[in-house]
Amino acid sequence: MPLRRILRLAPWRVRKRIFTSVQDRLLPRVAAHRRLHVARRIVPLSPPPRLPTMRVTPDTPSMRVRTGQGWITARRERAASPASVRRDNLTRVTAALTGADVDWFRVPTRDVRRTAVAVPAAERDRVVALLEGLTATGDGLLEVVAPARRAERRPHSGERRRRGADVLRVCWPVTDPTGSLLLGTDLGCEIEFWRESDGHLTGPRDNPIADVIKVDEPVTTAPEAAFGPFSAASDHTRYRTREVFTLADPDRISFPIDVVYTWVDGDDPAWRARKAEALRGNPWVTDVNGQTANDSRYACRDELRYSLRALHCFAPWVRHVFIVTDDQVPSWLDMDHPGITVVDHREIFGDTGRLPTFNSQAIESRLHRIPGLSEHFLYLNDDVFLGRPVTPDLFFTPGGLTRFFPSSAQVDSGPRSSADAPVNSAGKNNRRLIREAFGRVLTRKMLHTPHPSRLSVLTEIEQRFAEYVTATAEHQFRHPEDIALLSSLQQYYAYLTGRAVPGEVRYRYADLADPATPFKLASLLRHRHLDAFCLNDTDSDPEVAAEQAGLVADFLPAYLPFVSPYELAEPRPATVSLSRLHPAPPVVARQATRAVAGTGGPRPAGDVPLPSSP
Repeated sequence: MPLRRILRLAPWRVRKRIFTSVQDRLLPRVAAHRRLHVARRIVPLSPPPRLPTMRVTPDTPSMRVRTGQGWITARRERAASPASVRRDNLTRVTAALTGADVDWFRVPTRDVRRTAVAVPAAERDRVVALLEGLTATGDGLLEVVAPARRAERRPHSGERRRRGADVLRVCWPVTDPTGSLLLGTDLGCEIEFWRESDGHLTGPRDNPIADVIKVDEPVTTAPEAAFGPFSAASDHTRYRTREVFTLADPDRISFPIDVVYTWVDGDDPAWRARKAEALRGNPWVTDVNGQTANDSRYACRDELRYSLRALHCFAPWVRHVFIVTDDQVPSWLDMDHPGITVVDHREIFGDTGRLPTFNSQAIESRLHRIPGLSEHFLYLNDDVFLGRPVTPDLFFTPGGLTRFFPSSAQVDSGPRSSADAPVNSAGKNNRRLIREAFGRVLTRKMLHTPHPSRLSVLTEIEQRFAEYVTATAEHQFRHPEDIALLSSLQQYYAYLTGRAVPGEVRYRYADLADPATPFKLASLLRHRHLDAFCLNDTDSDPEVAAEQAGLVADFLPAYLPFVSPYELAEPRPATVSLSRLHPAPPVVARQATRAVAGTGGPRPAGDVPLPSSP
């Protein structure tokens, strides 16, 4: 039996030991240019194979999935998400309670991935019997979350243990057709048994609002968003609850949040022709760092498709997605989906800058000009992925401040030179602007995560540092004099003007050329413990690039197997021109402005007034 198959079947502890041995002992003996190839052949990133007794066909409705807690039977679906499975679990439970004429009301939970409903403790036996019947078929699970309180606890197991519990959890697990990802008990609906005494109802555990309420607390209904942030922005379903639970606590984030991607297909013949012509008009490119215009920067390995899958799965609260491109539309993208808009460079550059552009820093300098963009948004490159369910407070404070994520890597303290990699020269230019404006020294780079951003801050930077922003937009390729507006400068500027705070994110950067990367990805696939990760390639020769493409093709479908609603059922043959799909002329973005109090200068329109700059 091949080693890869043995490893795919082996427990994680065995695989981890073998991986460590291979990485530490075998790879150093392999020629450097062969190490990624060898690592890829040893490390399995695809789903575990089915044993003979577990064979499934495309029409098999469910399958057994291996988890850290054992084997679980799950319904197979091609398109699902944590938010949809969470909602389905809740809907099944509330429908059953309503049908049985049980008096229930919804309560918020500490774990935003789960939902909870309260029922009278006096109805315990009837409710437990109802839930047992509900989960007896259809691969449902019923488990005890909190046993009976100590004073009332008696030794018992099985059915009697459930009938003595204070909190139960119900779920119907879902998996993808290959069994790569299980959406299970962490998305369950929990049933709390509340006791009535002295005119009050008391819950069996605390929650974010109140665990003791008056019996006559008014009954009302509230939308999904009232119970926590982990829900689709378009989900307006209302649930029975008590009035106290509809009050917003100080931590709630209620402002809209959009997402902006930049994307390019470097294999598109029309785009390559535009790039070749632009290179002929910019002979200076050959005299600076090789990463200025290398092909690795424009390689397309379908990362955007999977980054959007991650966004749909793990951040359902996003209002709208904008994809900024150079007259390109991915072959698989559904242009008719109401939650997504493709924006051509001409719409945001207008009569500024120089097009076509192949400069990511020039594109960054125009993103805040996207028509209809919300005040608060996340900026992502297509090689950045969310790794697990997250909530808006990871990126913003309830008052609207952005969070930023400094890296341990430092900006080179030496003077800028033409030999600097573009990211380093931009960091040094940012440092000069921050020092001149605030008398502070920028020392640390930012992690390559989603970048929380505010339209008003970016517009203010464009006005304050107009000379540098305009010059960056004019460069068709990354230039030593560029600034990095969204990925570095805005974070420090917002921090020093009181509109940003440092944040914490569980994150990992993976260089696709590094032979250790397959081992990192195997661990990530096993644990799924990161908020975000990046699969980046800075510069690789064609032979290594082919190995990287294979690595990505192994990992991403296993990590993000559920199809997103942004994908066509039948993709187009190849990347197509946006102007062909939508021949109407683009609308040039214009930013509304008004005077900043006390400065006499313009102020960008936004949801939150800007303070005067220091």
